[in-house]
Parts: sequence; structure tokens; C-alpha cells
Amino acid sequence: MSYVQGFVIPVPVANRDAYRDMAAKTAPIFREYGAERVVECWGDALPDGHTTDFRKAVKAEEGENVVFSWIVWPDKATADAAHEKIWSDPRMTKPDGPIPFDGKRMIFGGFVPIFDTDY
Repeated sequence: MSYVQGFVIPVPVANRDAYRDMAAKTAPIFREYGAERVVECWGDALPDGHTTDFRKAVKAEEGENVVFSWIVWPDKATADAAHEKIWSDPRMTKPDGPIPFDGKRMIFGGFVPIFDTDY
């Protein structure tokens, strides 16, 4: 069964293109290590919630938007094995420039699908 890693990331609006460029450079690396799909989505309709919402979840500041992304792996074992290799890969550990977001406020996790219309 597939395994999904999900991410919610605050990104300065001014860094949208830099973020997209970073995603375009790193997605093939994830694919090389077994990812089946990498999706990056720029926030478009992010309503304010009464208790919480996407912006509050990452403490988005003025001038920031939220990116919602996910990586689909064939299974958790592949994701776990890839994780070990990806974060020691020089292409990931030595970026061309500054990372275009605040990684300290990124939230992420791994998920096991319990329903999928593709099955």
C-alpha cells in the first residue's frame, strides 16, 4: 500500500518563484529514490478559521503564503529508506542558495491512505 508524506510550509510571497524552482530541482531527487509523485501547491483559498487554519498552523506572517505539498511513495519502507539517503545526498544538503522558506515552522508527517479513488 502506498505511503504519503504531507507538508504545510510558510513561504514569503516574494519567494514564490524561488520556491517553485527549488521544488523543480528537488522533485527528481525524490523520484530517483523511489517517490512516485511529488506535488507542490501554492495557497489560493485559505479562509481564516475560528480555532485553527492553514495560516495559523504554520504561524504564517504578513507577506507569507502557505504551500501544501505531498510525496507519494510505493510504501512506508521505501519512504524510510529514501529518507536516510536523501538527507545525506549533497544535492539536498548543499542547496544553490538560501532555502526560500522558514523550515522551523513547516509541519509534516507520514500518512497511510485509508481511502483512495484510484483503487
